[in-house]
Amino acid sequence: MAFREDFVWGAASSAYQTEGFPSADGGGESIWDAFCRRPGAIANGDNGSIACDGYHRFEEDIRLLSSLGLRAYRFSTSWARIDPNGDGRWNEAGLQYYDRMVDCCLANGVTPWMTLYHWELPQALEETGGWQDRGTAERFARFAGMMAAHFSGRVSHFITLNEPQIVLKLGYADGIHAPGKRLLLPELVSCWKNLMLAHGLSFRAIRNAAPEALIGIASTGKLCYPHSPADETTARQETFRLTDADWMFTHPIVLDAVCLGRVEPEPGALRGLLSAVTPAEWDTMHAVPDFIGVNSYNGSEIAAGPDGVPVYLPRPQGFACTALKWPVTPEIMAYGFAFLFDRYRLPLYVTECGLSCNDHIFLDGQVHDADRIDFLHRYLLALCRGCERADVRGFFHWSLTDNFEWHSGYAERFGLIYVDYPTQKRILKDSAHWNAQTARENGRNPELFFVYSGAISAPLVFRSDPNRDPNAEKSGGIIRAGKDAAVKFSERKGAEMP
Repeated sequence: MAFREDFVWGAASSAYQTEGFPSADGGGESIWDAFCRRPGAIANGDNGSIACDGYHRFEEDIRLLSSLGLRAYRFSTSWARIDPNGDGRWNEAGLQYYDRMVDCCLANGVTPWMTLYHWELPQALEETGGWQDRGTAERFARFAGMMAAHFSGRVSHFITLNEPQIVLKLGYADGIHAPGKRLLLPELVSCWKNLMLAHGLSFRAIRNAAPEALIGIASTGKLCYPHSPADETTARQETFRLTDADWMFTHPIVLDAVCLGRVEPEPGALRGLLSAVTPAEWDTMHAVPDFIGVNSYNGSEIAAGPDGVPVYLPRPQGFACTALKWPVTPEIMAYGFAFLFDRYRLPLYVTECGLSCNDHIFLDGQVHDADRIDFLHRYLLALCRGCERADVRGFFHWSLTDNFEWHSGYAERFGLIYVDYPTQKRILKDSAHWNAQTARENGRNPELFFVYSGAISAPLVFRSDPNRDPNAEKSGGIIRAGKDAAVKFSERKGAEMP
């Protein structure tokens, strides 16, 4: 396994999930501060008031990231910390905090990738309509332009919006994320339109302020993979299908708008509502990014039924799942990225990928997370296959540290770095060491895919290709490399490891 020579290896985080202390030094209240006060909104009554104390500990976290051989850090800025009321009256102390973060990245040989909106709308703007108000899009563009001008020459990569699909579905449809609304379809389409206008307007503002910068958007949504080669066309079609019942959690509802300047759902109420979007609004949305970020965790296996009708294959009892009960489906990294590249013909980055594990500190004081290593192994192997058909240029692990996982509070752990919340102590997990060496080798050393976790377990080769490794043996339907090649991972933590 190997990736292109300039492949970017990094890790990702977001402001509200890690920083804590949102009102420090003049910061304003965001919709997440307000939402966390709602009884029952967050598991265990948790909130982001301290989070990982990134506000005071970011230097430690960036140094750890750099020590792991990762050369890019995707983080977000809190709009409310810098522009407390969303009215353009900047909080200089909040801006200086991100100055220090960016300077710390550069001093440690880390390229900062700045996401400008990772769901932290100033509460003051929510009270005037939030994303139901077109004025919010215009105010965000002003914020984006200001940030680009300020950081021009130091930040080379900007991401306008993170997962507008989740803002819509979980924040405005299901009500389980901030601001906790349950809107009807016409109102949801209005929110969608304003989010897409926000991308288009902010894209132009960034381009004007920092012409040399690369600008992207981080998308998420349904990805499908075929049950067999004969099902690939059907899986591709299902990936991009938009229906009234399933349109928010899809890539095309965002990427078709910004990359193609149109969205074409199947016949239904959604199509009728989109017909009211004016040509000028489509033109504004149509701001083709320099790259597409893909936040990719799992997907669906598709077979072609009668007349090509897609059939979602049920997962058998005991199908591998993460601690968050998300299915483990590495096949999407091979097929999903190929589908996306074929449709949009733009460079792709994996801007999020990872899993929640039941991590804990062992008696030896370390965190042994073999499940995460195995997950990453499977997904990177499949991504390597995807790179044969798609222009994939980097991989950002979600997340750098354990953090506040939105409505789940602190119950889920996604990080390469364990955070002991009572003390805020950081501990590098086994997966951090594994990921570090994988990044340093650019995926070239096959020994890295052998894991020792009390008993030898060998890596996935690929389910659909038993001939890929002539020494492979079958076990439980999974193709595994022969045990003779196995190497204890614990023995690989030599002097070169952080």
